[in-house]
Amino acid sequence: MVTTTSPLTLHPFTVADAERVLAGEVDPHDGWEGAYAFTDEPELLGEYLRGVQENGDPTPFGPYLVRRGEDGPAIGGVNLFGPPGDDGAVEFAFALVPAVRGQGLAVHTVLAAVERARSAGARRVRADADVSNLPARRTLEHAGFAEASRTPDAITYELRF
Repeated sequence: MVTTTSPLTLHPFTVADAERVLAGEVDPHDGWEGAYAFTDEPELLGEYLRGVQENGDPTPFGPYLVRRGEDGPAIGGVNLFGPPGDDGAVEFAFALVPAVRGQGLAVHTVLAAVERARSAGARRVRADADVSNLPARRTLEHAGFAEASRTPDAITYELRF
C-alpha cells in the first residue's frame, strides 16, 4: 500500500529492492537526490530480508522509500517496526538525503509514517532521536509528538491517537 502526503509518497520497499541495494546496484528509477541509496543501512535491510525469510512479507510494516510526489526521485526512507506491540505502539525511524533537508519534507515524511501505522492498526507511534539531533527532534515535535522518555543520548517521542 502506497501512502501519499503531499508533496511525497511512501512506497513499500520490496525484497528485490533490498537485495539490489545490498548488492550495490542502484535502480535508475530510484533517481536518488544527492546520491543516497540506503547503503548506509545495510543492517536494516539485512534484518528485513531475514524477517521475510522467517515470517513472510511484513507489509504494511517494514522499510519504505520516500519519493517526491507520486513517482519522483527517492529522497529518503522510513522503517515501520511492527506490528503493534501489546500497548498498540509501532516504532519507526526516518531519514532524508542531505540534499533535501531544510525544505520541510521531514514533517511530511513523519506524518505519512504516522498515517501508515494508524491505518495498520497502531494506537500510538514512537520514534527515537539523538539528543544532539535538533532537526529530528523539532520535526517530531512539529508533527505533534511529545517526549515520552529520555536517556543521556536519546529521546523517545510518542504520539497517541
